[in-house]
Amino acid sequence: MNVKITALPLVYFAFSALLLNSYGQDNISELFPVRQNDKWGYIDKAGNIAIKPQFDGAEDFAEGLAAIRVRGKSGYIDKTGKMIIRPMFDVASQFSKGMAGVVINGRVGFIDKIGKLVIRPQFERNGFSGFGDEGLAMVSVDGKFGYIDTTGHIVIKPLYSLTRGWSEGLLPVVMNDKWFYIDRAGEIAIKPAFDDAHSFSEGLAPVQIGSKWGYIDKAGKIIIGPQFNNTYGFSEGLAAVELGGKWGYIDQQGKVVIRLQFDNASDFVNGLAPVVLEAVHQYTNPERTGIERVGNRWAYIDKTGKVVLQVEGLTDRVGDFNNGIARIEFKDERTGYIDKSGRYIWGPTK
Repeated sequence: MNVKITALPLVYFAFSALLLNSYGQDNISELFPVRQNDKWGYIDKAGNIAIKPQFDGAEDFAEGLAAIRVRGKSGYIDKTGKMIIRPMFDVASQFSKGMAGVVINGRVGFIDKIGKLVIRPQFERNGFSGFGDEGLAMVSVDGKFGYIDTTGHIVIKPLYSLTRGWSEGLLPVVMNDKWFYIDRAGEIAIKPAFDDAHSFSEGLAPVQIGSKWGYIDKAGKIIIGPQFNNTYGFSEGLAAVELGGKWGYIDQQGKVVIRLQFDNASDFVNGLAPVVLEAVHQYTNPERTGIERVGNRWAYIDKTGKVVLQVEGLTDRVGDFNNGIARIEFKDERTGYIDKSGRYIWGPTK
């Protein structure tokens, strides 16, 4: 399981689960969603209950509001727990640029922060995003993806089978099984040449040519040749890469600076990166014909590769530290939060 961290607006796909990190989360969140006795509420960074567990689901706060779920419908609360927009949506996404995508009767529209529909529900629910720095949101029409502006006008026609999200003014898209990059006007900026491609970060983007991954610059020039089985984008000058089932980190010249030794790895955020020291498996039957993953031994490393914090026990997923707190999830659906000493300030509970 890859835990990918990025600053892009959250993209919702009907066929994919959300990752631990919150793309649209408030930069310094003061409240964190928790589950207790199968109800969701919020704690503060000291681990005290700030909004009592009462909801069927709860997301991170973004722009002062959080999506919650009650009896099969989603609405929004503020940081005092007051219901600002009553639960009436089939799906409710995080706010970005003052607007949020919602699903009503199977169609995607966009609301403002008082719940008023500003773009009527008209798009397919199989994938949509919030409005990013470009002022555009991804929508789906006839199974293809394009982008609208904040008035609902289609700026980039829905022509693409998949997109990866805007970053640094460019968007990776796929058509006829080849990936390329377009600009905000929808014009081709880097011609179709790749078997897969991801968003730019720190001036470089991971691209796949054949079975291997490397990196290009914004002119489409290959800067780090295709040689890795998997790659992530650059963050704080380093990028996680994988060869032979082991992950490590390279710099922007392609030099390995943290040797490939981890079973999984993610981006550096504020000087720390989550890595899997060991993925633990077990046989599923006495005949030993099946194997399943039972958990991971996660740790956080610094930019020298030194383990500065090892997460206790076997966990499923971990998040970045936000305001000194990181979310930890377990395969049995328990969730907890640790501080930078590794101490649980909450749970884990479910």
